[in-house]
Amino acid sequence: MISINKTTLLLLLHTSGQGLHAFVSNSIRINPSNSAGLKVATEPTPTVDSVVDDDTPDHMPDFEDIAPTYKAKSKNTALERYYSDYEYSLKENKKYWNKRATELLSWDHYPFDDNNCDGVMTGGFEHGDVSWFPGAKLNIAYNAIDRHVQNGKANDIAMIWEGDEPDQVINFTYADMQRKVSEIANALKSQGVKKGDVVTIYMPMIPQLPMTMLACMRIGAVHSVVFAGFSAEALSSRIAASQSKVIVTADVGMRGTKAIPLKKIVDDAVEKDDCKDLVEKVLVYERERSIAADADADIESSNDMNWVSDRDVNMNDLLPKQRPYCPPEVMDSEDPSFILYTSGSTGQPKGLVHTTGGYALYAAHTLQTTFDLQPKDIFACVADCGWITGHTYVVYGPLLSGSTTFLFESTPLYPDAGRYWDMIDRHKISLFYTAPTAVRSLIRFGDEIPKKYDLSSLRILGTVGEPINPAAWQWYYKEIGREKCTIVDTYWQTETGGHIITNIPGITPMKPGSCTLPLYGIDTVVLDPMSGEIIEGNNVEGVLAIRSPWPGECCMTLYVVIMPI
Repeated sequence: MISINKTTLLLLLHTSGQGLHAFVSNSIRINPSNSAGLKVATEPTPTVDSVVDDDTPDHMPDFEDIAPTYKAKSKNTALERYYSDYEYSLKENKKYWNKRATELLSWDHYPFDDNNCDGVMTGGFEHGDVSWFPGAKLNIAYNAIDRHVQNGKANDIAMIWEGDEPDQVINFTYADMQRKVSEIANALKSQGVKKGDVVTIYMPMIPQLPMTMLACMRIGAVHSVVFAGFSAEALSSRIAASQSKVIVTADVGMRGTKAIPLKKIVDDAVEKDDCKDLVEKVLVYERERSIAADADADIESSNDMNWVSDRDVNMNDLLPKQRPYCPPEVMDSEDPSFILYTSGSTGQPKGLVHTTGGYALYAAHTLQTTFDLQPKDIFACVADCGWITGHTYVVYGPLLSGSTTFLFESTPLYPDAGRYWDMIDRHKISLFYTAPTAVRSLIRFGDEIPKKYDLSSLRILGTVGEPINPAAWQWYYKEIGREKCTIVDTYWQTETGGHIITNIPGITPMKPGSCTLPLYGIDTVVLDPMSGEIIEGNNVEGVLAIRSPWPGECCMTLYVVIMPI
């Protein structure tokens, strides 16, 4: 047996959890004691009630029954090629990531090549000194915007925003993004934000949220996005932990016609003892002015907000004064890019730091691999940017790939339970990514609602956030995918930066309730929880762990938040 030292074991345990019950492969099989998602029986397909009320349905159909379009592919060379490529990605790990780095990103300086890639990754888990592409230089905002403008995509749609109301839709080209992100970047600089400063962003899902994230990246500031549903106490503790002197917010956020007073929550947060003498600037977007068309941007300013002189700045007044171009700051691959706090669902929230080069590569790599990204795809991840899913698969992954991303402000139930399916129909979305919780909530409203909409544009459906129970998987596959779409069941966490285990369209057979096989370069093992030894074989139980580094992993846990969310 191969043993793993205690230091490594403790680090790897951090990336275990719900994936333990979801991971199933030909070489390693996990048989949890509750058999969630893995029980086989012959009862009829469960009813809607059983889907909602019981996450461990009695029926698990055979693979050929649930996905007949993949029966042939599972028996040809596609899966064999996966195993071959996967083995290569582990044995020649540095060569593999060197190739992906040069394929997917544009670097200001890149000191590695096919004959000199030993330094692509240095360090290891034992001492926690992993670094990716040390000495290499790039800028994420340049890679996500400018290079596409320069490569003939200036007039291609970069982002589609749909607001709380279905008729609130704005399209932004890559040229639009370059101009607007530059204006925000110059506005931040005018307020004293410098390379390395931490900017806390507490905003609704309006276009200026991802634009502000990208503006921080452009000037080398470290953004810390806090979900705009958290309390003043939670916001205050995160501001204090990161020593953030600048807050970017909005007057209100809208969720299903409900107005959330974000500016007031910020005012309360910065008055807490741990922030009172820390915050120097609060930059405020007015939602109505921010989402107005450029021709209507002169609508009257809101008078309902409390303004603190010398601290509060109205971004809608400040932005028209800024130059429409801001040169991107050259960043080292190991420079911090953002801080993001875990949800706290498995303990106290932790502030995780992701670096620049490794994260950017992994965001683009996983999006393109997991979703088989094609040039004309419209990618809709309906997560909030306050979470890692919103960072990697709403903002950075799609834009780094030169794709069209869809930004959604509202809820799946407003104005009715057909909102998601209506959006897919109207915008001809081809890749759709949501959480099993949302799928289960929509099942309650029956099969007739999705039948009202043309969902033929869909090619791939994704699930994220927690394991999807097989009965909900079947509904998603049948009623939404119309038995023609691949469902990619993605397992990952804030710490991993992107997917680490998931099926790959056209390559990995689907299995309801299972995230199947690890992605390329992810060296998964199952450990005995007491000894740390690797457990071999099928039908074994243990701790799911990752044995070697990958580019998307967080570089460190800097801050521990002790205040409640």
